[in-house]
Amino acid sequence: MTIQLLTTAETAELLGISKAFLERDRWAGARIPFIKVGARAVRYRLADLEDYLARQVRVSTSDPGHQT
Repeated sequence: MTIQLLTTAETAELLGISKAFLERDRWAGARIPFIKVGARAVRYRLADLEDYLARQVRVSTSDPGHQT
């Protein structure tokens, strides 16, 4: 199995958000899962991002989603 790792910039582009948003998310408690490679490198697994996106699906704006 090959694990595809994305940088913060690649992840931001894929999700259509800013790098700063991802950096704040990590600092504030990481709703979007990430991994640390070594002491400083932050990477996002594509499979984790796909799972995260699947959990964000809603049927209306008032739908809070599945609470786990």
